[in-house]
Amino acid sequence: MGSVTYEYDDETVIVTGGSSGIGRAIALAFGAAGATVINADITPQPKDTDSTEPTHEAIKTDGGTGSYVETDVSSRTEIESVVEAAREFGGVDVMVNNAGWFTRGDLFSVDEETFDRIHSINTGGVFFGCQAAAADMRDRGEGGTIVNTASISSTHAQADQIPYDSTKGAIKMITQGAAIELAKEDIRVNAVAPGHIATEFGSGAEQKEDSVAAGDLVKPIPLDRPGYPSDIAPVVLFLASDQADYVTGETVYVDGGWQTF
Repeated sequence: MGSVTYEYDDETVIVTGGSSGIGRAIALAFGAAGATVINADITPQPKDTDSTEPTHEAIKTDGGTGSYVETDVSSRTEIESVVEAAREFGGVDVMVNNAGWFTRGDLFSVDEETFDRIHSINTGGVFFGCQAAAADMRDRGEGGTIVNTASISSTHAQADQIPYDSTKGAIKMITQGAAIELAKEDIRVNAVAPGHIATEFGSGAEQKEDSVAAGDLVKPIPLDRPGYPSDIAPVVLFLASDQADYVTGETVYVDGGWQTF
């Protein structure tokens, strides 16, 4: 089967939540494609059990250009600061709003603090990430691309996940609305929607693999395996590339067929 390679030389990419899991895979893939990559996360240390080197250092080790900016995406000011930091490299060309938080809780067990926190991180992080990046792209008059991390939860509710699912539904709508408003600025906005991905996010990579193998999911995955961060990164690189120049406002599901079953 064929393969695709991308060239992002002279492009500056911000990846929020790039220290671990899906975000790390995305950042490393952009780095390998020649981009200058800024990891915007609350800590540079990866949570992945098989990784110890910070993402920006790993990019440098492989001969690329990587940087780290401590960023809490629940703070609009900190998001604006990392976009400002990208100006050192010419300004942000690709913004990947990936950072997120997961917690379980049914309708009656979730308190106001938890609800506000997950929405400030997941929903606010994407909204203000789009806002800050698009403002920079517009001011420079060069256009750009934004890719948001949505989820199968953007369209499929699951038990005991109302707070999380509601944030991911919001991300799909932010993506579509921003795509409409920013098209005239030559800024494309899309989302990738991962399915059951084996990472330390949520239940943990090993438990996710075991759950799929045991058939413990609410419904099976047609491809009969969990996804991995390496399944998500190429889709993000495509959506950010010139090959996707006529694609905007879309949410691309990368879930092994889960949502269609």
